[in-house]
Amino acid sequence: MQITPLNPEDPLSLGDFELLGRIGQGGMGQVFLGESLSGEPAAVKVIKPSVVDSQSRLRFAQEIEVLKTIWGPRIAAFLGADAEAERPWLATEYVDGRDLARHVDTRGPLPAVLTAALGAILAEALSGVHTQGLLHRDLKPANILLGPNGPKIIDFGLAAFAESQVSLTAPNQVVGTPVCMAPEQAAGEKPLTPAVDVYALGAMLLFAATGHYPHQAATPYMLFHLVTDPDAHPDLSDAPADLVPLLTDMLAHRAQDRPSLSEVVQGCRSAVEAHGLKIAQARRRLTAHTARQHGPATPPSALAPPATPPLTVPFEQLPTEPATAARKPAPPADVETPTHTLPVAPVVPETAEPPVPAAAGQGGGAESTGRQQPPPDRPVKPPRPRPEPARTLRHSVQARRTAERIRAAYAPGAAFAPSRTT
Repeated sequence: MQITPLNPEDPLSLGDFELLGRIGQGGMGQVFLGESLSGEPAAVKVIKPSVVDSQSRLRFAQEIEVLKTIWGPRIAAFLGADAEAERPWLATEYVDGRDLARHVDTRGPLPAVLTAALGAILAEALSGVHTQGLLHRDLKPANILLGPNGPKIIDFGLAAFAESQVSLTAPNQVVGTPVCMAPEQAAGEKPLTPAVDVYALGAMLLFAATGHYPHQAATPYMLFHLVTDPDAHPDLSDAPADLVPLLTDMLAHRAQDRPSLSEVVQGCRSAVEAHGLKIAQARRRLTAHTARQHGPATPPSALAPPATPPLTVPFEQLPTEPATAARKPAPPADVETPTHTLPVAPVVPETAEPPVPAAAGQGGGAESTGRQQPPPDRPVKPPRPRPEPARTLRHSVQARRTAERIRAAYAPGAAFAPSRTT
């Protein structure tokens, strides 16, 4: 994921969220990387000042209400919003990962078994959305984030209540993404049914497996014509053979000919099992595959201040800690710091027997240890130098504790009596 510095005209905070950088933008708004008061990262979407009007506020308020209604492990969680603010904003869970569109464009299509696993995950998530009486209506690769914990669905800006005749668009206006749009949605039919999301999911899985969509054309007008033409069959070239029957059904021209989402889950599961895997194994492989491609996460607090001029910085190349973190912190004022360092003494395990000391009144010579003196004519080898300890004790409190442990172990045979250092 790419994050660019804030522009001079960007707000520094919205609600309780501090804004740290720019994630992306669309026709109606800008998305920022934000951070809550407790340090929770968030994706904060803001309507552009140039398009703030009563109609955009109404649509934005609808998106907020939708996000308050839906929930699930594969849905980016709602964190906060204010549709009445001067600059209306909406905060959702931040997912650290590329979207599916960018992943396929940069890394190539997914293997067949991983595409099937992705289909099962998303179909089950959409089934939960439909159970709550909602349709997504704008499912596409750019709205699927491949995070470290698996894929998540974002952007319910065009979501609508199923069976609803109420629309926020003009009578002849069609809103959505044509390459993933169901024929009845492209034709402006009302009301829409859950089958529109089934078609969009099929188009998205075809893209994930092949890198192309069911219909492609040079202009939007020609594309709409292909999508709505019952005689124009979707292009399934390069699709995995074991997924072709399921994709054919999902991309059927008539809504009533498409399978239900539960049938899609079962079809994807069967495709995974045909490869000799269980669905849970395929899910783990999908997450490992996509997470490995985009690299480790970077905490939002590690974002550098804006450069001049602003440059686009890949998210995986951002510093993991601020530059000042390399400095050694000063010791606390209430801890005594010695002017010298002490070598680390050996730690005697509590369960081990202490070394046998010399008898009281004896010195430390050869007789007391039982060792024999070497003959006079034999050269005495100098003792081997011991390596210096790699660590040193820097706090007198720790030094005193170590000294007490040494005294407790060796005091019975020492010339001094143990005493507590004060």
